[in-house]
Amino acid sequence: MKKVLVLICCVGWILSCGSQKAETTTQTSPQEIKSPLDITKYGETITSAELKEDLYIFASDEFEGRGTGEAGEEKAVKFLKDHYVAMDVPAALPNNNYFQEVPLEKSAAPEITLKVNNKSFTMVDDFVSVTSVPNGTLNTSEIVFAGYGIDDEAYSSYKNLDVKGKVVLIRSGEPKDAKGNYVITGTSEASKWSNFMQAFRVKRDVAKEQGAKAVFFYYPEIYAMAAARLGGSNGSISLRGNTEDMYYFIINTDLAKSMLPNIETTVENQTIAMPIHMTYKNNSTAIVGKNVAAIIRGSEKPDEIIVISAHLDHEGIKDGEIYNGADDDGSGSVALLQIAQAFKKAQMEGHGPKRSILLLHVTGEEKGLLGSQYYTDFDPIFPLANTVANLNIDMIGRVDPKHEDKNNNYVYLIGADKLSTELHEISEAANKKYMNIELDYTYNDDNDPNRFYFRSDHYNFAKNNIPVIFYFNGTHADYHKPSDTPDKIRYDLLENRTRLVFYTAWELANREQRIVVDKATE
Repeated sequence: MKKVLVLICCVGWILSCGSQKAETTTQTSPQEIKSPLDITKYGETITSAELKEDLYIFASDEFEGRGTGEAGEEKAVKFLKDHYVAMDVPAALPNNNYFQEVPLEKSAAPEITLKVNNKSFTMVDDFVSVTSVPNGTLNTSEIVFAGYGIDDEAYSSYKNLDVKGKVVLIRSGEPKDAKGNYVITGTSEASKWSNFMQAFRVKRDVAKEQGAKAVFFYYPEIYAMAAARLGGSNGSISLRGNTEDMYYFIINTDLAKSMLPNIETTVENQTIAMPIHMTYKNNSTAIVGKNVAAIIRGSEKPDEIIVISAHLDHEGIKDGEIYNGADDDGSGSVALLQIAQAFKKAQMEGHGPKRSILLLHVTGEEKGLLGSQYYTDFDPIFPLANTVANLNIDMIGRVDPKHEDKNNNYVYLIGADKLSTELHEISEAANKKYMNIELDYTYNDDNDPNRFYFRSDHYNFAKNNIPVIFYFNGTHADYHKPSDTPDKIRYDLLENRTRLVFYTAWELANREQRIVVDKATE
C-alpha cells in the first residue's frame, strides 16, 4: 500500500448512478442471507498451506521487489497468468489475453528556467512542477491573483474573473464568516477546498476549467512534502498520455511574496503587472506496466461484475536492497489466486456465481494507484455501469501493533458503508454467518488522519460511485521496508481473511438483485 497519496491524480469521468438510486425493487434482507447450498466446502479450499507456498515464490528475491515496469514485475505477471491458466480460469480480455498494458512514463528531472520580475527561481528550492507537461515556453507581463481558487455555489473566486490563457496565482485555504464558520459548509468543519488530500486536485481542476495557462499555488502546508516527493527526482512514475496542457506549480513563501507581498492576508482578486519568463523541457521516458485480469463468468447475470482487486507491484530494489513486499501486497495477490480457485471449483460442480467475478491484479499502486486509475478512468475492461462492487485486498497477512496483545483474528474494513448501505449489511452478515472475524472500523472514520480510504486501489472505483470494501491489517514495523518478508506472515490469519473476502463476494454475486448505491457522491 502506498505511503502517501501522490498529488498528481487525474479525476476520472464520474459515473452517473441515477438509475441505481432510482431502483426500488424489493431486496432480500442482508441479515437473512440464504445460499442454495453449503458453500463452506469451497471456502475451505482456501488454505494457509497453499497461500504460503505461493507467497514464498511471489515475494522471493527472484521477483526483485516487483518494481513497476521493471523485470521483477514481468516475472510477477507471468506467475499470476500461469496460475490462472493452470486453474483453467480464462483471461478477461479478448483473444485469451490476461494482460492489460498500462502506458506509463518514468520521470527524469525536467529542465525548467523561471524568472519572475527578472529574478531567477529554481525548482525544488523555490517551486515544484507537479504535472507532466510537453516542452514549451511561457512569457507574460501580468499575473491574475484569484484568491483561494475556489468555484463553489456558496463561494467563487472566479466570479466575474476571466483567466483564460493567463497565468494565475492562488493560495491555500477557504473563507470563513464573521462567526468563524466556514462559508462553504456553514459550520466549523472545513470543506474539500482545504482538505489536505483534495484541495490540491480540486483547485487545479477548477483553474483548468477556467482556461488558465499556468497556475502558481501557494500551499505552504504541503510544499516541503511536494518538494521531497516530486521535486524533479528521477524515477517517479505516472500515466503516459496523461500530460496536462496547463503548467501547475506549488511555490514556496519567497516566490509567492515576490508575486504578491500580502498573499497571506488578502483574497481580493487583482491583476499584477509583472513579467514572467519560463522554459520547460520534459525528460520523461516511456515504460509499460501490466494489469493481470482473469474472470469467472456468471451463470445468470454475466454482464454484472464483482471486481476483486489487489496490487501486484511493490517498491523494487533500492540502494541494492530488495523490497519483497510479502504483506504489501503479496498477501492480497496470492489471496486472489485462492479466491479464484474456490469460485472455479464451485463452477465446475455446477454452482458457478450468478454474476461474473473479475480477478484484477493492478500495477503501479505504489506509484499513485496508476493501474487501477488506468482501468477505471481510461480503459475499463467492462463498463463501470455494470460493475456492482469492488472488494480490494491490500495487506492482510500481518498483525499491527494495536492488535498484538488483543484479538489477532481481526481485519480493518474501510469504505463498506460509504456508498451503499446494503454492501455494509451484506459484509457484516457474511462475516457473522461464515467467519466471525473481528471487523475493525477504526480507519473507516471520515476524520481518520491516515486517510487510508484514499490510499489504495479501491478509491478509483469509489470515486466513480462503485461501492467498495478495503480489507487491511494495518501498518507494522516492516511496512515499506526490505524486512517485509514471507516468513513474517501469519498464514492462519491470511487464510481467514481470504475466506471472508470469498464469502462476501459469493453473497454479492448470488443475491437476486444487485446492491443499490444509496449514497452516491457528486
